[in-house]
Amino acid sequence: MATELKKKYGLLTAICMVVGIVVGSGVFFKAEAILTKTSGNLKLGILAWVIGGVIMIICAYTFSLLATKYEKVNGVVDYAEAAIGEKYAYLVGWFMTTIYYPTLTMALAWLSARYTLVVFQGDNADPSSGLCLALSCFYLIGSYAMNALSPILAGKFQVSATGIKLIPLALMAIVGTIFGLKNGMLVENFASTNLDIVNEAFAAAGKEPLAETSAISAIFSAVCATVFAYEGWIIATSINAEIKDAKKNLPKALVLGSMIIVGIYILYYIGLAGAVDNETMLISGQTGARKAFENVFGSIMGTGIFVFVIISCLGTLNGLMLGCTRGLYSISSRGRGPAPKIFADIDKNTNMPANSSILGLLLCAAWLFYFYCACLNGDTAAKLGMFAFDPTELPIITIYPFYIPIFFKMMADKDFNGFKRFVAPILSIAGSVLMVVASIVAHGKEIPGYLIIFAVVMVIGFAFMGKKEIGSASKAK
Repeated sequence: MATELKKKYGLLTAICMVVGIVVGSGVFFKAEAILTKTSGNLKLGILAWVIGGVIMIICAYTFSLLATKYEKVNGVVDYAEAAIGEKYAYLVGWFMTTIYYPTLTMALAWLSARYTLVVFQGDNADPSSGLCLALSCFYLIGSYAMNALSPILAGKFQVSATGIKLIPLALMAIVGTIFGLKNGMLVENFASTNLDIVNEAFAAAGKEPLAETSAISAIFSAVCATVFAYEGWIIATSINAEIKDAKKNLPKALVLGSMIIVGIYILYYIGLAGAVDNETMLISGQTGARKAFENVFGSIMGTGIFVFVIISCLGTLNGLMLGCTRGLYSISSRGRGPAPKIFADIDKNTNMPANSSILGLLLCAAWLFYFYCACLNGDTAAKLGMFAFDPTELPIITIYPFYIPIFFKMMADKDFNGFKRFVAPILSIAGSVLMVVASIVAHGKEIPGYLIIFAVVMVIGFAFMGKKEIGSASKAK
């Protein structure tokens, strides 16, 4: 049985993995949500983007230091194993495999479907329709097929999609800002902090008014929303065993990629404010971004550019599926988890963990079904009660606590010194704690239900923690 992955990705692909996995959905999907959470205050929204971005850069930099030392089969699992031990690494890998990877991936499949329907149906697009759900499944299967059957093609698609997805972001960042400065909309949106004006527009559109909140509460809630847009960068570490000269290239990819992402997001958000007024963005919801593009570039060209948004989402989906396909493999290759001999198997033709890939797809489908029931269907959400939570944001309340012990352990590592040994880990710990607090503020009532599900999943994982020999008893497929 083959259990070794080949080196097939260079630095450019690695950077594109980091940028491509993160950029492409959240910045479009969460722009309206962040405005809502800040009650239409654009300045607070930008501050939230900055805070979330700084935390991502700090954590990515700290993990990049670990990447210079460790290189096995899944970056974050490697770091957990080196810092705390094999059992802790297994728990991190189990969580990533069963909750973190599939929840992000299914959300991207749904977003890709949602924006596809916006192009063809406009304001009539229903993100909770059966058609949207079916299209989401189609995108999931297509992404799985590309990654599982042709990983090199998936890597090339990631590079291409990353270049394509930067087009609408760069155009809106530059042209939208100029457009907004010329017509005065950008200045007006920055100056507009009057909640009464926003609620008047909401009332005219038949929407529930926004509640007045403190600036601190608004910032925490908005930062939590930015996390969905920024999350996913850690998944790029899942291919460290497949990156050429990974100890040099992966750290560069993490840091450079993170800095590119933060800059792009903030500039795009400012450009968006120059293209459409805050009230329209808040009311329009899923079609707000499309209206912004049409305002700046005209109806035909605006719709054409919005198609790039869909490609952007599909590129992100491709990158996330890459993590899903390797999820169980990362723990099975260490002799842990259910049936490690089966899930550590590498297909000799594709050099991919085929069995791990299939399970990753099934987990994505399961979480997509849950997401539909808990967040898109009011009847089933009511029946789920406290267990109806948003799986696209809540996993951050558990992923960041998993990072904290790793950061603490770094401070005892004498291979690092000065800033790298103490300052970077301490800042990363502070950022992780801030993320947890932001999650509590934003999703307080939903947290107990999520934590119960999380505990059940982790208890199931405990049953498979025992280490087994994976050997070479069977041949590669």
